[in-house]
Amino acid sequence: MPSNSSAAVSRIRPLGPVRRPGFAGYSAPGDDREQPFISSGRLAILMVIASELMLFSGLIGSFLVYRLDSTFWPPPGLPRLPIQVTWANTFVLLSSAFTMTLAVRAIRRNQRRMLRQWLGTTLVLGVTFLGVQGTEWVRLVSHGLRLSSGAYGGTFYILIGCHGLHVAAGVTWLACVCAIAMRGRYSAKNCASVELCAIYWYFVCAIWPLLFGLVYLM
Repeated sequence: MPSNSSAAVSRIRPLGPVRRPGFAGYSAPGDDREQPFISSGRLAILMVIASELMLFSGLIGSFLVYRLDSTFWPPPGLPRLPIQVTWANTFVLLSSAFTMTLAVRAIRRNQRRMLRQWLGTTLVLGVTFLGVQGTEWVRLVSHGLRLSSGAYGGTFYILIGCHGLHVAAGVTWLACVCAIAMRGRYSAKNCASVELCAIYWYFVCAIWPLLFGLVYLM
């Protein structure tokens, strides 16, 4: 028999599993790893978006300097931008943000068929936006608006073209996600790629109304 009570207490073992602190105070039984506050993938895409916001801030600042310093906008002899068509195209792009939300909701509920449907719809809307933009650019060039057409043409093509490149990158990413979704690779427990693509797509859609208001309506 032990000579003191401290030796007896030291041999006492808990009856159940030891729960260790995790993200919400405790981790699930059997999971000894602490959960990160934010995943590395989300952190990476947020850093990319932050850098892109700085890029667009610089471009918008340059546009405002030229715009506010000009008496006539557009300058005489240069065509006006197609506002009516771009209004409709804006609706197309913003609708794609809604369908992307439905796609994310579908995969979180493990609805793979609905995921494929809404991802495909988002992809079609993104391609449509780019197609309309490209068609309007061809028409503007034919009417004399070029990159070399002073500050008016230069700021338009650089600012709107930069956004177009981001939309093209998002469409490419969407196409890859759609291809993987068609193979049934995503599930409610494996949907991080869909969510990261959605975050980038939301950024592309959110920045456009600002550009549209400044470049087309101001």
